[in-house]
Amino acid sequence: LDMLDLEAALQKLQGLDARQARIVELRFFGGLSNEEVAEILGVKPRFVADEWTMARVWLKRELSRGLGSSTDG
Repeated sequence: LDMLDLEAALQKLQGLDARQARIVELRFFGGLSNEEVAEILGVKPRFVADEWTMARVWLKRELSRGLGSSTDG
């Protein structure tokens, strides 16, 4: 996993859905559980779980597109 690609994808997600991007940051980089993220955001853990799933799918698709289209020179 290229961290620069991940950062670019996260910034794109931020523009589309700021809450999903925040959930990714807290789960992926912060290592927090759905329950911990839910407490921070003031939402239910099930909401976090659903958003986390959607964000992961979106990021996976976005990163796979980036890998196929990135060429040097």
